[in-house]
Amino acid sequence: MRSSISRPSRLVLLLLLICFDSAVRAAAERRRPGFLYTRTRGRCSPQFWSSRTESWPRMVPQRSTVSKVFGSRAYERYRYDLTLLEATAGNDDVENAFARLVKESTAALLNSYARIGYPYTAWEVKTLLIRGLVSEKAAAVQAQRFHEANQACN
Repeated sequence: MRSSISRPSRLVLLLLLICFDSAVRAAAERRRPGFLYTRTRGRCSPQFWSSRTESWPRMVPQRSTVSKVFGSRAYERYRYDLTLLEATAGNDDVENAFARLVKESTAALLNSYARIGYPYTAWEVKTLLIRGLVSEKAAAVQAQRFHEANQACN
């Protein structure tokens, strides 16, 4: 008696079963990301705070301006209406040390209020931002320090 399923159909069926088995095993592991490349964003980075996945500390509402929170020196350097949310979401910080400074400083300020054990207090963040506004080199150095603290934070 001859089988009613042809040889190519058996191969296709076998291939489908193998694919299904692989998918089931991958779903069971749940350790692997769903994509080949995933970008990790810590809970303390400017990208995290701009994504609004966690509510901001009440001391610094999203619509607060950089000049009101960081003071008159920040008013001289940045737009008078630049909000903290805009500062964290900005993408002009690649070659602009002052833009990177305000971006990382804003995240550092939020972390100082929201994260226990963050290495800087709110007052230190505000003071260090003002110190960083002295020169482009000082801004780049301070932005890097805040970046490292933000990346090390949980």
